[in-house]
Amino acid sequence: MDRGPFDSADLARLEERGIPVAEALRQLRLIAEPPPALRLDRPCTVGDGIETVEEAEVPGLLERHETAARAGRIAKFVPASGAATRMFQDLLGPPGGRVEAAARRVLQEIRSFPFAAELDVALGLRGDSLNRVVVDADAAALVEALVGREGLAYADRPKGLLPFHRYGDGFRTAFEEHLVEGAGTVRDAGGVCRVHLTVSPEHLEPFRALADRVRGVWERHLSARFEISFSVQKPSTETLAGDPGGGPFRDEDGRLVFRPAGHGALLDNLADLGADVVLIKNVDNVQPDRLRDATILWKRLLAGRLLELEERAHEYVRRLEAGEAGGAPLAETAAFASERLHLQVPPASAPAEELRAGLLEALDRPIRVAGVVRNTGEPGGGPFWVAEAGGRASPQIVETAEIDLSAPDQVRALAAATHFNPVDLACSLRDARGRPFDPRRFANPDAVIVARKSSGGRELLALERPGLWNGSMARWATVFVEVPIATFSPVKTLFDLLRPEHQPE
Repeated sequence: MDRGPFDSADLARLEERGIPVAEALRQLRLIAEPPPALRLDRPCTVGDGIETVEEAEVPGLLERHETAARAGRIAKFVPASGAATRMFQDLLGPPGGRVEAAARRVLQEIRSFPFAAELDVALGLRGDSLNRVVVDADAAALVEALVGREGLAYADRPKGLLPFHRYGDGFRTAFEEHLVEGAGTVRDAGGVCRVHLTVSPEHLEPFRALADRVRGVWERHLSARFEISFSVQKPSTETLAGDPGGGPFRDEDGRLVFRPAGHGALLDNLADLGADVVLIKNVDNVQPDRLRDATILWKRLLAGRLLELEERAHEYVRRLEAGEAGGAPLAETAAFASERLHLQVPPASAPAEELRAGLLEALDRPIRVAGVVRNTGEPGGGPFWVAEAGGRASPQIVETAEIDLSAPDQVRALAAATHFNPVDLACSLRDARGRPFDPRRFANPDAVIVARKSSGGRELLALERPGLWNGSMARWATVFVEVPIATFSPVKTLFDLLRPEHQPE
């Protein structure tokens, strides 16, 4: 066995995490020689890679969703790992300057933030009050109470546990808003709503505690029963840190350093869920009650579109497996695979058996329907046609970090993008026989990002796995559907909570 640069202690640490030596060596090769950037062919636009939902289609799509939901086929999957450090970054750092300016803005608009009451309680426990802090414009006291370790420590909490919206009877966390949304999108005939969240190990117990505290309240309020489950990123999905000088990065004691590998590591969590149809949405993209109707409608429509495509794909697979060959049926199957699911199929001139086998290989894979919104300048990825081997292009969700920004044609393609990826996915995870796909088979393992980070004052190279909705789903059948901007209200910074969509009426 090739041990590469690893000694016996290294091998023990790899084994402890469940990382095969061959995988560790592959990671080091990727760090040393990152794969080339993706090649954008053109942005996906309406009529060229992005579909719209026609009014006449709405009743049928909603009926498909309702039938599947009532049968218990649909679950909700929320990536909720990580702390809200970036959300509160304006308040983190040495006193004065940027931090004081941000704190003064918070003080000026404190009553508009959903956490004002909780902040007042926290200050009261220290013999202080929010009224006093506001009157005295005491920026230092505000910062300490809001993000300090002896205060609320919001920057250390996950977003899902933070107050997001104010109501007459208090506030709701992002987690609770996802429960309310789930009652409108994944409820089965018995009132059961299945909601799964991926969380960091250190946040698992706080999430469970909140779920135990609020589950009964929301079940009574919504006449539902919540099956809430959690999972954490597996140690086996961590990646080795690389040394800029070559080989693995080691700490001051000479031990290998491992790092979380980004949200692409959650592909294992999705696979282990064993679900049938899954709706995926980021934890910070939630709406209050007054704006929720549009979100629920479009979640149901995306699921309906997915179920429509899944039904046809599975029927074609069953026919192909039964030995159907030749003539108009194969031409119809090929047209569906290439025109509706944008899959590569053999040429029509291929022998019937070769065409049948190629169509079966093309169609027997997971399907995702991704809602995309009109570009509003939000940071993040978008839908593009990506050049593949052989001259074809496939629809993919692409992040800016995956593009060669030194190439003028790539910059032009990026600038021409009309739509943005809000992470609003409906995913089909079972094959035509009802067996779960292993989604890892359909990932592009080389779609990685290598970034420069630091540890202990030393620079290292961090390897991020293919993103969950980027390279991890690169070989899925992908369909983009335009959804209204009203379904997208992310909270990336503290001050996003002041946007009208997050304020009470």
